[in-house]
Amino acid sequence: MLSVGTKAPDFSLPDQNGTMRSLSDFSGKRIVLYFYSKDMTSGCTKQACGFAELYPQFTEKDAVVIGVSKDTLASH
Repeated sequence: MLSVGTKAPDFSLPDQNGTMRSLSDFSGKRIVLYFYSKDMTSGCTKQACGFAELYPQFTEKDAVVIGVSKDTLASH
């Protein structure tokens, strides 16, 4: 686990459309990076809804919200 304030290492994963995205693609922006264990579960839905509710506040601060899961693209 990274300590607060530690820069996350760069990594690349496909987005919901299958386009490869890297953490470095968002250089210069604040990033809210969250990980969830499985799509379509109550925990995942609650977590995602929490970020959705706060999304306007994140965008006001020029932040990008990124959710990461081990699930397949089809399940998104």
